[in-house]
Amino acid sequence: MTEQTATTLDGSTRTSGRISRERAFFIARRAGFWLLIILILFYTLFPFYWAFNSSLKTENEVFGTATYFPTNPTTINYESIFSNNRFLLSLGNSAVVASTTTVIALVVGSFAAYALGRLQFRGRTLMLYAVLAMTMFPQISILSGLFSIVSDVGLFGSQGALILTYPIITLPFTVWTLTSFFRGLPAELEQAALVDGANPFQTFYMILLPLTAPALVTTGLLAFIQAWNEFLFALTFTLINPDARTVPVEIALFSGQVSRQEPIAEIMAASIVVTIPLIVLVLVFQRRIVAGLTAGAVKG
Repeated sequence: MTEQTATTLDGSTRTSGRISRERAFFIARRAGFWLLIILILFYTLFPFYWAFNSSLKTENEVFGTATYFPTNPTTINYESIFSNNRFLLSLGNSAVVASTTTVIALVVGSFAAYALGRLQFRGRTLMLYAVLAMTMFPQISILSGLFSIVSDVGLFGSQGALILTYPIITLPFTVWTLTSFFRGLPAELEQAALVDGANPFQTFYMILLPLTAPALVTTGLLAFIQAWNEFLFALTFTLINPDARTVPVEIALFSGQVSRQEPIAEIMAASIVVTIPLIVLVLVFQRRIVAGLTAGAVKG
C-alpha cells in the first residue's frame, strides 16, 4: 500500500500515515492528561462529597449500609448544630481568634519582612533562616513551655491565650513569604521616594506596602486558615473553660444524645458549615490570591 503525501504550511511534505500517527499520539496524550486531572479531582474532592453526603443522612442510615447518595435526605443534622448554643459560640470564638491572629501576623510580619528584604544589616540571612527553622518544630515540642507562659500571665482558659500563642504558628510563614515579595520590588521606587522627601517609614507604608497587596491577601488567608483549623493549642488552653473553645475543639467534643453514641452525621454537618467561610474567602479574594502566587514569576 502506498502512502499519500501532504504538504505542510512551510512547504515540506509528510505522509498521511505519519500525520495519522502524530494525531493519534496527540489525542492519546490529551486523553491521558484529562484522565489524570479527573483522578486528582476525584481523590481530593471525594472526602468532601462524602462528608456532605453523610451530613444529609440520619444516624441510623450513616451506621447502616454505605450508600453514595442519601436515601431520604434530611436537614435535621444542620438544624441540630444551629440549635446548639455551644457550637454557635465556638464559631464566634474562632472568628475572633483567627481574625485577630491574622491581623497581628500581617502587621508584625510586614515590618519584619520589610527589614529582612530591603534593609542591609549584618546577620540578615542568618535571621531569615532562623525564622524558617521555627516552622520545623512540631507544636507538641513547645506546648509545655507555652503552657507555663500562658498560666503565668493569667490567660489560661481564655481567647487571649490563643491570640498570644497562634502567631508562633503564623508569623514564621508570613515573614518568610512577604520577605521574598519585598525583596523583589524595584530599588528605584525607594530612591524616587527618598528624592521626593519621604522618610523610610513613609516609603514603607505609602509606596512599598500597597504594592504587596496580593502577597498580603495570600499570606493573610493562609494565616487565617491555619488559625481557624488549629486544634492542639485550642484544646490545651481552653480545657477548663468551654465558653472559650474554638470550633475544631467543639466539633471534636460533640456528644451524642444517648450514652456512647458518636454523632457522626452531626459532626459531618458541622464540618461542612465551618468550611463555608473559608470557601467564601477564597472566592472573594481569588484574583488577589492568584496575583500573589504568580507575582515575581515573570521578570522584564
